[in-house]
Amino acid sequence: MSTDLTLNEQKAAARKAAFARRKAAHAAAGPGQAGHLSEVLAGYRGVPIAGYMPIRTEISPLAAMAEAAAYGPVGVPVIQGEAMPLKFSRWEPEGALRDGPFGAKVPEVDDFFEPEIVIVPLVGFDLKGGRLGYGGGFYDRTLELLRSHRATLAIGFAFEEQMAEALPLEATDQPLDMMITQNRVIEFS
Repeated sequence: MSTDLTLNEQKAAARKAAFARRKAAHAAAGPGQAGHLSEVLAGYRGVPIAGYMPIRTEISPLAAMAEAAAYGPVGVPVIQGEAMPLKFSRWEPEGALRDGPFGAKVPEVDDFFEPEIVIVPLVGFDLKGGRLGYGGGFYDRTLELLRSHRATLAIGFAFEEQMAEALPLEATDQPLDMMITQNRVIEFS
């Protein structure tokens, strides 16, 4: 019997380790987590942006999203179904929300648009632009679709502690263009 782990087993192990690091970082986090994200988004005023409604121990982009919403459309993901790309519905800081799949809130009324910048939640990341998500492939499918229409900037947003030396990735995993943590901005070529 081989001791080599399959790619799925490697991803599961990497996710488990990253979730543990994220949980500890979330517990220790202070204010101003989205400061660097706000600084980057300020350079894209008016460009349609998609953020996300944080769940569990995800770092919160809400402060940066609220600032960006004063200048242009900001949306949040709405899951359409298993193995389908996400759609993004316009979000307002004080707008009415309803429960969406997986515990994330979504706007009460759907007002879909295509973002040119997507702030991507994640479980783990590396310094090559690799991203490990939850395993459903929603963001990979979505980024692939958006990038087939126009240049789309994918910005990972996570706690610094979620960084991994290397991640088990597949050809279908969409790369990040930039990674932002509570501590810094990392641009990938």
